[in-house]
Amino acid sequence: MSQRELRTLSVPEGVAGERIDSALTRVLGLSRTAVVKLLEDGDITTSRRRMVKSERVSTGQVIEVLLPEPINTGAIALTPIEGLEIVFDDQDIVVISKPVGAAAHPTPGWTGPTVVGALSAAGFVVSTSGAPERQGIVHRLDVGTSGLMIVAKSDRAFTVMKDAFRTRRVKKIYHALIQGHMDPTSGTIDAPIDRHPKENHRFAVVGTGKESITHYEVIEFYRAVSLVKVELETGRTHQIRVHFSALNHPLVGDMTYGADPALAKSLGMSRPWLHAKELRFEHPITGAKLNFTAPYPADLIASIALLSDAVLP
Repeated sequence: MSQRELRTLSVPEGVAGERIDSALTRVLGLSRTAVVKLLEDGDITTSRRRMVKSERVSTGQVIEVLLPEPINTGAIALTPIEGLEIVFDDQDIVVISKPVGAAAHPTPGWTGPTVVGALSAAGFVVSTSGAPERQGIVHRLDVGTSGLMIVAKSDRAFTVMKDAFRTRRVKKIYHALIQGHMDPTSGTIDAPIDRHPKENHRFAVVGTGKESITHYEVIEFYRAVSLVKVELETGRTHQIRVHFSALNHPLVGDMTYGADPALAKSLGMSRPWLHAKELRFEHPITGAKLNFTAPYPADLIASIALLSDAVLP
């Protein structure tokens, strides 16, 4: 049986005022689900007192965490992912185009393919920075989202890229197909996001949530739907899905956030119509300006092709 590590940490200034579950997710690199379980099991304490997830932390506060047992990386499926493409590769970073159905890294309960596993299977050696199960991962895409991702190969690149995302120096552009016609045709959605107050698996616009800013511009109107270009200023979980749903324009195929199942079926969509189309950033070591784009995968191309012919509900 492996020995669990007891970690004592002093809360850094950068996460002061955040909820304990959010703060430790950032500081320790664990998933929020893992942190919540530790809280529920009484494995996170301060001044010998069990903490609860609604508590907010303060600078310098001493917290003790009995870390979970490391994920057995030997059990991760180190197999290639069909449709995963290498867009750019050097000694510091690899940029990939991720297909739908693959997670960025292993998480409790996920048994499907992962970017970490696929890169390892292909012989890529990524940065050892970060939690063991997510080494090299500097940002993530949902399992149901396709498109561009950056993975760090050197520890220095990992540190620089994490800071670049944190300070909003990476330009992230998505394309989304949303229900209805956006009016106005361009604008900014500035609405705070946090966990849904009643459904833990979802997020929602919440007055006390984190700052969340989404810029959009309509690319084209079709009958009953709009194809929009979306630029994220912040990077909250499910941000695009939550913001457009809050405006009564959910993403086509996104039943979690209120999409019409009949419309999704008519367009052959079984996942949210969302694609990470473009990334612009400076190379973490050389400083060179980089710009990458990824074409739509087959399911999104097919749905667009149907728009001119399908009888939509």
